[in-house]
Amino acid sequence: MREMGAKALKLGIPLSVQLDLTYRCNERCVHCYLDHDDHGEMSTAEIKDLLDQLAAAGVFFLILSGGEIFLRKDLFEIIAHARKHLFAVKLKTNAVLLREASARRIAALGVESVQISVYSHLAAVHDEITKVRGSFRRTIEGARLLKAHGVRVSFANVLMKHNAGDYPQVQALAAEMGVGYNLDATITPMMDGDRSILDLNITPGELEQVLHESTLVGNAEEFCAPPAGPLAPADALDTLPCSAGHTACYISPYGDVLPCVQFPLLSGNVRQTRFLDIWQNSPALKKVRAISMADLQSCSSCAHGSSCSRCPGLAHMEGNMRGPSIQDCEKSFARTGVPSFNLLRNEAAMAKLAPAAAAFAPASSQASHPVMWMARD
Repeated sequence: MREMGAKALKLGIPLSVQLDLTYRCNERCVHCYLDHDDHGEMSTAEIKDLLDQLAAAGVFFLILSGGEIFLRKDLFEIIAHARKHLFAVKLKTNAVLLREASARRIAALGVESVQISVYSHLAAVHDEITKVRGSFRRTIEGARLLKAHGVRVSFANVLMKHNAGDYPQVQALAAEMGVGYNLDATITPMMDGDRSILDLNITPGELEQVLHESTLVGNAEEFCAPPAGPLAPADALDTLPCSAGHTACYISPYGDVLPCVQFPLLSGNVRQTRFLDIWQNSPALKKVRAISMADLQSCSSCAHGSSCSRCPGLAHMEGNMRGPSIQDCEKSFARTGVPSFNLLRNEAAMAKLAPAAAAFAPASSQASHPVMWMARD
């Protein structure tokens, strides 16, 4: 995978694309960053034509997500067309609408894997987050159906105030069922820029506990992450901030092309311009590709440079994609107990981190708290 990513980067190939088929959803999760109204989704014909374009551009990994993908009545027609192009197809779903026939068909189509959102081992907590009574039971039933048909399944466990202490039991449930487990400890702003849902983020103390939990290292979502782990500081300055816009991108149900689902920088629209033309010539994508770690304001000299999971999308939504992201600075602090310069100059962030800072010894240093690197959430 490392070699494949390097070749794709050298050749300018969009190795991975996440395509959201719809923003409509049968759940109303409290932390969701999407507007669930339909503002004119691409038709079946438009999506099939787009898949043809993605194949011609060299895309290999195709993530079909939403919203809830099973609300698209043409879902299996879309998957079948994608598999004709031999894409490695990954589905993201809540599995509430998944039944025996659907599980059988997913297996027959050779879908690479299915990621299912599970928020707690407790039905009451999970259902409180989704705002749909009985959703936990139906989600787990869907996961079991897929597993029974030989489909590779993983749980996506987003942490927030509602379920901050439940991740060990969700991880245990995944192990019991023989499925994978991915943890996401960051709530992100809505795509329209609304940051109010960030109040749902877990506390600094809870984040510290999560990032120092040895069983969780390597279990973070990796779609937007660079292919390598921690680097020496000198090497880190020459690396790319992340794969968004370099070997990966995101396409909305309305055809908008963005560097990443968490990086809402409009780079073109496939209803107006062919995908490959956008990928190769978009001024917005060229700006993203021009950024190296050495260019990042106040990040290039930061002590956390070789281990930071900095997301340029979060930084962009905070006002400057070449600047630091407070949320990622908070993660680095949770790992090491050493505040970055960006944190030190942000009074509001430091006030929030004060209780966690007190838990570290006064003489805390990066050396006394080894960094445990995790992929970008």
